[in-house]
Amino acid sequence: MAFSLAGKIIWVAGHRGMVGGAITARLKAENCTILTATHAELDLTRQKDVEDWMAVNKPDVIVLAAAVVGGILANDSRPVDFLNDNLMIQSNIIATAHKIGINRLLFLGSSCIYPRMAPQPITEDSLLTGPLETTNQWYAIAKIAGIKLCQAYRRQYGRDYISAMPTNLYGPGDNFDVASSHVLPALLAKAHRSKRASAPSIVLWGSGKPMREFLYVEDLAEACVFLLKNYSHEDPINVGFGSDVTIRQLAETIADVIGFQGGFTFDASKPDGTPKKLMNSARIHALGWRATTDLRAGIAKTYAWYKANVTHT
Repeated sequence: MAFSLAGKIIWVAGHRGMVGGAITARLKAENCTILTATHAELDLTRQKDVEDWMAVNKPDVIVLAAAVVGGILANDSRPVDFLNDNLMIQSNIIATAHKIGINRLLFLGSSCIYPRMAPQPITEDSLLTGPLETTNQWYAIAKIAGIKLCQAYRRQYGRDYISAMPTNLYGPGDNFDVASSHVLPALLAKAHRSKRASAPSIVLWGSGKPMREFLYVEDLAEACVFLLKNYSHEDPINVGFGSDVTIRQLAETIADVIGFQGGFTFDASKPDGTPKKLMNSARIHALGWRATTDLRAGIAKTYAWYKANVTHT
């Protein structure tokens, strides 16, 4: 399959987020017209507003990167936001895309769609084969519904809607609020503050033993453009880095990049989440795409952005 983006009008829904921002930046090299809309201009949870805006702006292609996102604490404490808001956002956009005749759409899901104890590395065929991780089940269920909605429009109406499942992401534009962010940006912010305060240690949630895979967001943006050009199938496709580390190893790498000299303590009262989550990205590798930014280099780039842009710390 070959699909040209040249001359197309492409709407990146969620362009102010880390993922949407990286995709928007990458698309600038594609000789296309990029559409964006702020929340003040368009509330994606309101169906009529979405229909009216899309009818006026008429995109040829949609990248659906808009979502309510967050780490374990945010997922566990705001289940309505993560389930209901995400369901409304994706349903409004996907349904309206079909209604006004848009035939090409990329839906971005998440690795949390897979069962908590899925065989590792996780293949796309693991979807719906077991129970989800309870700490992020609300977000996962919404994302699974989005995948199935894209499949449904493809089967019933022949729409060329595809879904990509990124692994854990990080990079410039991430959320560094330790109360609501994912593990990598939260640890980066903690390490930065602890270094400035000459603190003796950093507190890590849980045991530090769970294993996670991390993908630099600019690599994901490259993958998204690649998939828009080269992938057309109802099955979701994994986008991962290819290897994982323990949370303790992640913290040690972050501390080394930042220059934090202290140690680590572990809060066993906090959840570990899924024990291991490594994606099998063989399908996208077979198509010709691989990530190029290793973890330490990606953390260094992210920390440089953090120091330049997150001024309140």
